[in-house]
Amino acid sequence: MAIERPRRGKWPAAPVIYEVYPRSFFDTDGSGEGDLKGIAARMGYVADLGVDAIWIAPFFLSPMFDGGYDVQDHALVNPRFGTMADFDAVVRAAHDQGLLVMIDQVLNHTSHRHAWFAKSVEREGGYDDWYIWRDPKPDGTPPNNWLSQFGPPAWTWSHRREQYYAHQFLDCQPNLNLRNDAVKTALRAMMRGWRERGVDGFRFDAITSYMWDEGFRDNPPADPQTRRKVTGPSFNPYTMQDHVHDMMPGDGAEWGPIVRGWAGEDAYLLGEITSGNQSVELVNRLCGPNALDAAYTTDLAAGGMRPGTVRDVCERLEVPGSFLWWLSSHDQPRPASAHGDGLPRDARFLMTALALMPGPWLIYQGEELGLPQPFLDYEEDDDPLDRLYWPDGPGRQGARVPIPWAEGYVGFGFTAGTPWLTMRWGPCLSVAAQEADEGSTLAYVRRLVRFRKKAGLATARVEGMEVEGGRLAVHLAGDGGRGWIALMNFGSDTAALPEGSEGEAPVFASSVVEGNLPARTAAIWER
Repeated sequence: MAIERPRRGKWPAAPVIYEVYPRSFFDTDGSGEGDLKGIAARMGYVADLGVDAIWIAPFFLSPMFDGGYDVQDHALVNPRFGTMADFDAVVRAAHDQGLLVMIDQVLNHTSHRHAWFAKSVEREGGYDDWYIWRDPKPDGTPPNNWLSQFGPPAWTWSHRREQYYAHQFLDCQPNLNLRNDAVKTALRAMMRGWRERGVDGFRFDAITSYMWDEGFRDNPPADPQTRRKVTGPSFNPYTMQDHVHDMMPGDGAEWGPIVRGWAGEDAYLLGEITSGNQSVELVNRLCGPNALDAAYTTDLAAGGMRPGTVRDVCERLEVPGSFLWWLSSHDQPRPASAHGDGLPRDARFLMTALALMPGPWLIYQGEELGLPQPFLDYEEDDDPLDRLYWPDGPGRQGARVPIPWAEGYVGFGFTAGTPWLTMRWGPCLSVAAQEADEGSTLAYVRRLVRFRKKAGLATARVEGMEVEGGRLAVHLAGDGGRGWIALMNFGSDTAALPEGSEGEAPVFASSVVEGNLPARTAAIWER
């Protein structure tokens, strides 16, 4: 039997979602930054990939200290990206192409420039308790030992209010008090407003940061044997704590049903789980028929795409189809470089390994082109997390270098002006070059998406998994008695083919398979 999932309006049970980072997608006015008109203009390109939906990263009013995730007003469009009329045009263009529209919901925090925060600092008009405020300890130090996910303390002193405010991320991103009913009412109204504009679904940023221990107890130290890379390099001090009091304690699971009630039964809801050794267990707690449809964790992207990791995720997952398969986003380095050698072989292998797994699948802009991770020097890379840990680690900003639409030396068809990040793309990586080449990564990914849909792999069920060295075998069962065995070779040596398949060509493969499975190759046989 295939995975059974509740129907969400026009949404398929396990969609393929394409993420667009507006600032880096396509620039129509020569400003050097992408805009909403650019997304509408290139909607046909997105549709040609065969995906089901487009997820648009934040385009809301923001001072842009954290790539738009420091929201100054959740209901307004940032003028640097366009107008509300431009957003409406994006929705129409997507729907005309048969695509569904998903946007971010950043409910955990706001910008420190938000009107709500200004009023809360001054204790004005009922806004006193809209954020998380605490008195200092008698010696003036923060209320407890909590750390932000970027590493520094999670508390910043307000000299005007003479209290500390909490922030899970940057000090310019104060945490909202999501136990406050007035805050919930305001956020619900905002979300309903976007639904009325035609938005079909939402991605909830950092949903596991919504709740905290009401006693504000210190986090205990993490077990050194179970420390896991969370954000930035492994020496980020955040990884040294066991986040039992500041990262979704028991009452946090209520947020799946809460946001479902706000968004409506026909919306597709996706959650980001930012950290923790119990990440897959949090997927189980947040997802269900009356909660989120799916969530994703950093297990694969930060922990490494390895056979044991994939098997571990599948064995811990209790709600089939609720785990979003992904490696790439605006927050992660390009997988072809982070998990490979930066060449097309690894880009195709990694995308195929994801596509062969049942459940929803995320493609980040440029992943379909096999783009490697560009290097940015310190002066150019103004991302606050990248600078905090410079020069260790590839950082986030490299994945935000604009898309090359054409061959060139400055704007690469992305802009008629100077791009906001330097574009140093090599030859044959552009959309134009790859559309002219049937052997390109772009052409391959289009075939891969079509194959996945036609075979029904998105809603297949995992019947068993076997790990042998760098080789992972996944046994899949679908509707009508159909079955497959997917083989993924993560190693550097060839691997044996499935028993009984000698001389039988796979129905799909990321590279040529003859006699054995080449290194860094994923393939699937029907049984």
